[in-house]
Amino acid sequence: MGELLLCTPTELYNILNQSTKFSRLAEPNYLCLLDARSKREYNESHIITARRVKQDEDLHFLLPESIELDCMKYCVVYDSRTNSLDGEGPALECAKGISQVCHYPVLVLKGGYEEFSGYYHFFRSQKVFWMPQEIDDFQPYPIEIIPGLLYMGDHRQANDHHIQKDLKLKSEVNVSLEPTELSVPILHIAVSDSGDSDLLQFFPTACQFIDSHMAPNCAVLVSSTLGISRSSTVVIAYLIHARKWTLQEAWNHVLKCKTNMRPNRGFVQQLSEWEKTILGRQLTDISDPNF
Repeated sequence: MGELLLCTPTELYNILNQSTKFSRLAEPNYLCLLDARSKREYNESHIITARRVKQDEDLHFLLPESIELDCMKYCVVYDSRTNSLDGEGPALECAKGISQVCHYPVLVLKGGYEEFSGYYHFFRSQKVFWMPQEIDDFQPYPIEIIPGLLYMGDHRQANDHHIQKDLKLKSEVNVSLEPTELSVPILHIAVSDSGDSDLLQFFPTACQFIDSHMAPNCAVLVSSTLGISRSSTVVIAYLIHARKWTLQEAWNHVLKCKTNMRPNRGFVQQLSEWEKTILGRQLTDISDPNF
Protein backbone atom coordinates (compact mmCIF):
# COMPACT_ATOMS: atom_id res chain seq x y z
CA MET A 1 0.00 0.00 0.00
CA GLY A 2 1.37 3.39 -1.00
CA GLU A 3 1.19 6.48 1.18
CA LEU A 4 -0.45 9.74 0.11
CA LEU A 5 1.71 12.81 -0.50
CA LEU A 6 1.02 16.28 -1.84
CA CYS A 7 2.64 17.17 -5.16
CA THR A 8 3.26 20.82 -6.07
CA PRO A 9 2.50 22.12 -9.58
CA THR A 10 6.25 22.50 -10.18
CA GLU A 11 6.87 18.86 -9.23
CA LEU A 12 4.21 17.64 -11.66
CA TYR A 13 5.56 19.94 -14.39
CA ASN A 14 9.02 18.42 -13.91
CA ILE A 15 7.63 14.87 -13.86
CA LEU A 16 5.96 15.55 -17.20
CA ASN A 17 9.19 16.90 -18.68
CA GLN A 18 11.75 14.28 -17.65
CA SER A 19 13.64 12.83 -20.59
CA THR A 20 16.68 10.82 -21.54
CA LYS A 21 17.01 10.64 -25.31
CA PHE A 22 13.21 10.73 -25.52
CA SER A 23 10.44 11.81 -23.19
CA ARG A 24 9.96 9.46 -20.25
CA LEU A 25 6.20 9.69 -20.81
CA ALA A 26 6.76 7.00 -23.46
CA GLU A 27 7.77 4.52 -20.75
CA PRO A 28 4.73 2.34 -19.89
CA ASN A 29 5.35 2.30 -16.13
CA TYR A 30 6.48 5.90 -15.67
CA LEU A 31 3.40 8.11 -15.07
CA CYS A 32 -0.30 7.55 -14.48
CA LEU A 33 -2.01 10.97 -14.34
CA LEU A 34 -5.63 10.80 -13.22
CA ASP A 35 -8.34 13.47 -13.39
CA ALA A 36 -10.98 13.02 -10.66
CA ARG A 37 -13.21 15.90 -11.80
CA SER A 38 -16.55 15.57 -13.57
CA LYS A 39 -16.80 14.38 -17.16
CA ARG A 40 -17.89 17.86 -18.26
CA GLU A 41 -14.87 19.52 -16.63
CA TYR A 42 -12.51 16.91 -18.06
CA ASN A 43 -13.89 17.32 -21.59
CA GLU A 44 -13.60 21.09 -21.38
CA SER A 45 -9.89 20.91 -20.57
CA HIS A 46 -7.42 18.75 -18.64
CA ILE A 47 -3.68 18.32 -18.14
CA ILE A 48 -1.95 16.65 -21.07
CA THR A 49 -1.94 12.82 -20.98
CA ALA A 50 -4.41 12.76 -18.03
CA ARG A 51 -7.11 10.08 -17.93
CA ARG A 52 -10.47 10.68 -16.33
CA VAL A 53 -11.23 8.30 -13.47
CA LYS A 54 -14.61 6.59 -13.85
CA GLN A 55 -17.11 6.02 -11.06
CA ASP A 56 -19.65 3.27 -10.38
CA GLU A 57 -23.36 3.75 -9.68
CA ASP A 58 -22.62 4.64 -6.06
CA LEU A 59 -20.08 7.27 -7.19
CA HIS A 60 -17.13 5.25 -5.93
CA PHE A 61 -14.01 5.69 -8.03
CA LEU A 62 -12.94 2.69 -10.10
CA LEU A 63 -9.39 1.58 -10.70
CA PRO A 64 -8.20 2.55 -14.18
CA GLU A 65 -8.37 -0.27 -16.69
CA SER A 66 -5.29 -1.70 -18.44
CA ILE A 67 -2.85 0.10 -16.12
CA GLU A 68 -0.47 -1.80 -13.84
CA LEU A 69 -0.68 0.59 -10.90
CA ASP A 70 1.52 -1.59 -8.71
CA CYS A 71 4.41 -1.03 -11.16
CA MET A 72 3.84 2.70 -11.80
CA LYS A 73 6.66 5.00 -10.65
CA TYR A 74 4.41 8.07 -10.45
CA CYS A 75 0.68 8.04 -9.89
CA VAL A 76 -0.71 11.58 -9.65
CA VAL A 77 -4.37 12.41 -8.95
CA TYR A 78 -6.00 15.82 -9.18
CA ASP A 79 -9.38 17.49 -8.94
CA SER A 80 -10.26 21.17 -9.22
CA ARG A 81 -8.51 22.69 -6.22
CA THR A 82 -7.54 20.30 -3.39
CA ASN A 83 -4.88 21.94 -1.21
CA SER A 84 -4.47 19.52 1.69
CA LEU A 85 -4.43 15.84 2.56
CA ASP A 86 -6.87 16.62 5.36
CA GLY A 87 -10.58 16.74 4.72
CA GLU A 88 -12.49 15.34 1.76
CA GLY A 89 -12.68 15.75 -1.98
CA PRO A 90 -12.64 13.77 -5.23
CA ALA A 91 -8.85 13.68 -5.53
CA LEU A 92 -8.40 12.42 -1.98
CA GLU A 93 -11.13 9.80 -2.31
CA CYS A 94 -9.68 8.55 -5.58
CA ALA A 95 -6.08 8.58 -4.27
CA LYS A 96 -7.01 6.59 -1.16
CA GLY A 97 -8.56 3.88 -3.31
CA ILE A 98 -5.62 3.72 -5.69
CA SER A 99 -3.11 3.64 -2.84
CA GLN A 100 -4.42 0.19 -1.89
CA VAL A 101 -2.70 -1.31 -4.94
CA CYS A 102 0.31 1.01 -5.41
CA HIS A 103 3.80 0.30 -4.11
CA TYR A 104 4.99 3.88 -4.58
CA PRO A 105 3.39 6.94 -2.93
CA VAL A 106 0.25 8.27 -4.60
CA LEU A 107 0.62 11.99 -5.27
CA VAL A 108 -2.26 14.45 -4.91
CA LEU A 109 -1.74 17.63 -6.94
CA LYS A 110 -1.74 20.64 -4.60
CA GLY A 111 -4.13 23.31 -5.89
CA GLY A 112 -5.56 20.87 -8.41
CA TYR A 113 -6.21 21.63 -12.05
CA GLU A 114 -6.97 25.30 -11.42
CA GLU A 115 -3.57 26.10 -9.93
CA PHE A 116 -1.58 23.93 -12.33
CA SER A 117 -3.29 25.30 -15.44
CA GLY A 118 -2.82 28.82 -14.10
CA TYR A 119 0.95 28.32 -14.07
CA TYR A 120 1.22 26.09 -17.15
CA HIS A 121 -1.65 27.01 -19.47
CA PHE A 122 0.30 25.53 -22.39
CA PHE A 123 -0.14 22.05 -20.85
CA ARG A 124 -3.93 22.22 -21.04
CA SER A 125 -5.53 19.82 -23.50
CA GLN A 126 -8.85 18.49 -24.74
CA LYS A 127 -7.19 15.41 -26.21
CA VAL A 128 -8.60 12.20 -24.69
CA PHE A 129 -6.65 9.47 -26.52
CA TRP A 130 -2.90 9.59 -27.06
CA MET A 131 -1.44 7.24 -29.63
CA PRO A 132 1.97 5.71 -28.76
CA GLN A 133 3.61 7.65 -31.60
CA GLU A 134 2.21 10.92 -30.24
CA ILE A 135 3.72 10.18 -26.84
CA ASP A 136 7.02 9.26 -28.50
CA ASP A 137 6.98 12.59 -30.34
CA PHE A 138 6.23 14.67 -27.24
CA GLN A 139 8.86 17.39 -26.86
CA PRO A 140 9.66 18.08 -23.19
CA TYR A 141 10.05 21.61 -21.88
CA PRO A 142 13.04 22.77 -19.79
CA ILE A 143 13.10 21.65 -16.17
CA GLU A 144 11.94 24.24 -13.63
CA ILE A 145 14.54 24.94 -10.93
CA ILE A 146 13.04 28.03 -9.28
CA PRO A 147 9.31 28.33 -10.08
CA GLY A 148 8.72 30.88 -12.81
CA LEU A 149 12.26 32.24 -12.59
CA LEU A 150 14.98 29.71 -13.46
CA TYR A 151 14.92 26.81 -15.93
CA MET A 152 17.45 24.27 -17.16
CA GLY A 153 17.33 22.75 -20.63
CA ASP A 154 19.09 21.41 -23.69
CA HIS A 155 20.11 22.89 -27.04
CA ARG A 156 16.80 22.08 -28.77
CA GLN A 157 14.77 23.73 -26.05
CA ALA A 158 17.04 26.78 -26.09
CA ASN A 159 16.18 27.31 -29.76
CA ASP A 160 12.42 26.77 -29.45
CA HIS A 161 10.52 30.06 -29.72
CA HIS A 162 7.29 28.50 -28.42
CA ILE A 163 9.09 27.49 -25.24
CA GLN A 164 10.59 30.96 -24.97
CA LYS A 165 7.11 32.50 -25.13
CA ASP A 166 5.36 29.97 -22.86
CA LEU A 167 7.96 30.16 -20.08
CA LYS A 168 8.54 33.91 -20.47
CA LEU A 169 12.26 33.34 -21.04
CA LYS A 170 13.90 36.74 -21.29
CA SER A 171 17.58 35.72 -21.10
CA GLU A 172 19.81 32.68 -21.40
CA VAL A 173 23.08 31.29 -20.15
CA ASN A 174 24.34 29.02 -22.93
CA VAL A 175 27.03 26.70 -21.59
CA SER A 176 28.01 24.87 -24.77
CA LEU A 177 30.06 25.24 -27.91
CA GLU A 178 26.96 25.69 -30.10
CA PRO A 179 25.33 29.11 -30.51
CA THR A 180 21.61 29.60 -29.83
CA GLU A 181 19.19 31.75 -31.77
CA LEU A 182 16.82 33.19 -29.18
CA SER A 183 16.36 36.95 -29.51
CA VAL A 184 17.16 37.59 -25.83
CA PRO A 185 20.27 38.65 -23.90
CA ILE A 186 22.60 35.66 -23.93
CA LEU A 187 25.69 34.89 -21.89
CA HIS A 188 27.60 32.37 -24.00
CA ILE A 189 30.11 30.30 -22.03
CA ALA A 190 31.81 28.29 -24.78
CA VAL A 191 33.34 25.30 -22.97
CA SER A 192 33.30 21.61 -23.75
CA ASP A 193 31.86 18.94 -21.45
CA SER A 194 35.29 17.72 -20.39
CA GLY A 195 36.83 17.08 -17.01
CA ASP A 196 39.63 19.44 -18.07
CA SER A 197 37.29 22.36 -18.88
CA ASP A 198 37.43 25.25 -16.45
CA LEU A 199 33.88 26.33 -15.62
CA LEU A 200 34.84 27.64 -12.19
CA GLN A 201 36.24 30.85 -13.63
CA PHE A 202 32.82 31.61 -15.15
CA PHE A 203 30.72 30.99 -12.02
CA PRO A 204 30.86 34.64 -10.78
CA THR A 205 29.89 36.00 -14.22
CA ALA A 206 27.08 33.47 -14.65
CA CYS A 207 25.67 34.15 -11.18
CA GLN A 208 25.81 37.91 -11.73
CA PHE A 209 24.09 37.53 -15.11
CA ILE A 210 21.29 35.39 -13.67
CA ASP A 211 20.81 37.76 -10.73
CA SER A 212 20.59 40.79 -13.00
CA HIS A 213 18.09 39.25 -15.47
CA MET A 214 15.85 37.12 -13.26
CA ALA A 215 12.60 38.80 -12.18
CA PRO A 216 8.84 38.11 -12.16
CA ASN A 217 7.75 37.34 -15.74
CA CYS A 218 11.44 37.44 -16.76
CA ALA A 219 12.76 33.90 -16.46
CA VAL A 220 16.30 32.75 -17.20
CA LEU A 221 17.20 29.56 -19.06
CA VAL A 222 20.51 27.80 -18.43
CA SER A 223 21.21 25.44 -21.31
CA SER A 224 23.86 23.05 -22.58
CA THR A 225 23.93 20.51 -25.40
CA LEU A 226 22.06 17.76 -23.53
CA GLY A 227 21.01 19.74 -20.46
CA ILE A 228 22.72 17.26 -18.15
CA SER A 229 26.29 18.22 -17.23
CA ARG A 230 27.37 21.80 -17.98
CA SER A 231 23.97 23.41 -17.42
CA SER A 232 23.42 21.55 -14.14
CA THR A 233 26.88 22.62 -12.97
CA VAL A 234 26.08 26.30 -13.50
CA VAL A 235 22.64 25.92 -11.90
CA ILE A 236 24.13 24.24 -8.81
CA ALA A 237 26.76 26.98 -8.61
CA TYR A 238 24.02 29.59 -8.77
CA LEU A 239 22.01 27.96 -5.96
CA ILE A 240 25.10 27.84 -3.75
CA HIS A 241 25.62 31.54 -4.49
CA ALA A 242 22.01 32.75 -4.22
CA ARG A 243 20.58 30.48 -1.53
CA LYS A 244 23.81 29.92 0.41
CA TRP A 245 23.11 26.22 0.17
CA THR A 246 25.82 23.64 0.56
CA LEU A 247 26.87 21.73 -2.53
CA GLN A 248 24.95 18.74 -1.14
CA GLU A 249 21.75 20.78 -0.72
CA ALA A 250 21.99 22.36 -4.16
CA TRP A 251 22.84 19.00 -5.74
CA ASN A 252 19.84 17.31 -4.12
CA HIS A 253 17.49 20.05 -5.30
CA VAL A 254 18.64 19.91 -8.92
CA LEU A 255 18.61 16.09 -8.88
CA LYS A 256 15.03 16.15 -7.63
CA CYS A 257 14.11 18.50 -10.47
CA LYS A 258 15.99 16.54 -13.15
CA THR A 259 16.65 12.95 -12.20
CA ASN A 260 19.41 12.31 -14.77
CA MET A 261 21.45 15.46 -14.22
CA ARG A 262 25.14 14.62 -13.91
CA PRO A 263 28.05 17.11 -13.84
CA ASN A 264 31.28 15.45 -14.91
CA ARG A 265 33.88 14.71 -12.24
CA GLY A 266 35.98 17.77 -13.03
CA PHE A 267 32.96 20.03 -12.60
CA VAL A 268 32.10 18.37 -9.27
CA GLN A 269 35.58 19.29 -8.00
CA GLN A 270 35.09 22.87 -9.21
CA LEU A 271 31.72 23.05 -7.44
CA SER A 272 33.45 21.92 -4.24
CA GLU A 273 35.93 24.76 -4.62
CA TRP A 274 33.04 27.18 -5.27
CA GLU A 275 31.28 25.98 -2.10
CA LYS A 276 34.45 26.87 -0.16
CA THR A 277 34.61 30.30 -1.82
CA ILE A 278 30.97 31.15 -1.08
CA LEU A 279 30.47 29.50 2.30
CA GLY A 280 33.99 29.83 3.69
CA ARG A 281 34.74 26.11 3.91
CA GLN A 282 34.04 22.84 2.17
CA LEU A 283 30.97 21.30 3.76
CA THR A 284 30.24 18.54 1.25
CA ASP A 285 32.25 15.32 0.93
CA ILE A 286 32.51 14.82 -2.82
CA SER A 287 34.25 11.45 -2.33
CA ASP A 288 30.75 10.11 -1.68
CA PRO A 289 29.87 7.74 -4.57
CA ASN A 290 26.64 9.69 -5.18
CA PHE A 291 28.76 12.48 -6.63
